[in-house]
Amino acid sequence: MGNFERIQSRETGLHKKLSARQMSMIAIGGAIGTGLFLGSKFAIGFAGPAVIISYALGGLIALALMGCLAEMTVQHPTSGSFGAYAEFYLHPIAGFLVRYSYWACTVLAVGTEVTAIAEYMKFWFPQINSWIWIALFSCSLIGVNAYSVKAFGSVEYWFSTIKIFAIIVFIVLAVCVLLSQSNISRIEHNLFSSGFTPHGFSGIWTGVIISIFSYIGIEMIAIAAGEATNPEHAVKTAFKGTLARLLIFYLLALSLIVMLMPWKELIQENSTSPFVTVMQNVGIPFADSILNFIVIVAALSAMNSMLYIATRMMFSLSRANEAPQILGKVKNNGVPLNALALSSAGIAVAALVYVFNPETAFPIMIALSMFGALFSWGTVFLTHLCFRIRMRQQQQILKFRVPGFPFITLAGLVAIISIMITTWFTPIFHATLLFGIPFLAFLVLVYIIQAYHKKVQANK
Repeated sequence: MGNFERIQSRETGLHKKLSARQMSMIAIGGAIGTGLFLGSKFAIGFAGPAVIISYALGGLIALALMGCLAEMTVQHPTSGSFGAYAEFYLHPIAGFLVRYSYWACTVLAVGTEVTAIAEYMKFWFPQINSWIWIALFSCSLIGVNAYSVKAFGSVEYWFSTIKIFAIIVFIVLAVCVLLSQSNISRIEHNLFSSGFTPHGFSGIWTGVIISIFSYIGIEMIAIAAGEATNPEHAVKTAFKGTLARLLIFYLLALSLIVMLMPWKELIQENSTSPFVTVMQNVGIPFADSILNFIVIVAALSAMNSMLYIATRMMFSLSRANEAPQILGKVKNNGVPLNALALSSAGIAVAALVYVFNPETAFPIMIALSMFGALFSWGTVFLTHLCFRIRMRQQQQILKFRVPGFPFITLAGLVAIISIMITTWFTPIFHATLLFGIPFLAFLVLVYIIQAYHKKVQANK
């Protein structure tokens, strides 16, 4: 394992300040955001009430991914995470491609979140230009990330706490409304009057694609492990607790939403989030404004987490000599400030997309960021196969083991490939491969040129 220790040693300089409690909240913070509160509106539009099935299937894929990542992260905690694992267990070019693809994904996801925040603010201030909100919230979170990893962890912890508390309150209120009505026929009407699966299996499967976007972020505990005080304990704790909570929050909350209202009313043009729409319909005083505040906190939280992850991935690329060395420099507070500055570029991209096409900005940003996420998830499953084979060949004892290998890993890989192919035939995601394949080809070309240059330099 000496070679992997070399990879870990080159990523020194980051401060190990994150606790197991903060790690769990970071994982939740990344995964409960725009995908749930706003993305679920698009998923409901495709799948109808069967959106519950879509998010359940997506949750199973996410569960498999978390298991694979947890095994490798407990064995090798490092900020390079699955990029470093792909480099070591597959090939250096695999590490290069997955790092840059995931970095592009998270940078664009930062833009997606800030675009959503601008949408949410229209609920209160419809006349104010969206640029103001994009600039205000962006500068605030860049400042938090620039201050220290401890500040990031603390802010993310409280953001996530607010989100979790809000979803619990929403669930309790929704259950109380359903029980007070005691009207089974109304629930049946909302679920089945227009068909439980109005667009058939294709609608459900398209909903799965959106659900995967919603679950993106759970993998960030593997990256944050490089800055955890006790990585092994932190990852195990986060893995065991995070997914159970996520599945409960997603599936239970979405089930209640489609029970309370007909799905067609949830996707009307003037609605922002299904959660806000339900609260308006129920008639609880100020509930819609309160929930809109929560939705904004959720988006800020996910944006904060994605900015952190993009920064660490670019830092890892620099330390692997695959990005300019200046991006791998760490300030005295333990923050790779130059990598943070570059990773903030997603905000500018989002702003431009939003200005030129405000009506479809969010789905466009989803499509563009989806390729990096799907490619990274697929690479994680493939890497895990090679990781297990190498562990068996070298008779290494796993510090943490998830049952079901190799079936879970193979099923996850097949699911991701299937979703990737499906995006081409889905109009809203057509840009995923249209953007992703040329981008991947460009990265391969860059890697070949870079490798040739290194070889020439070494022979001098």
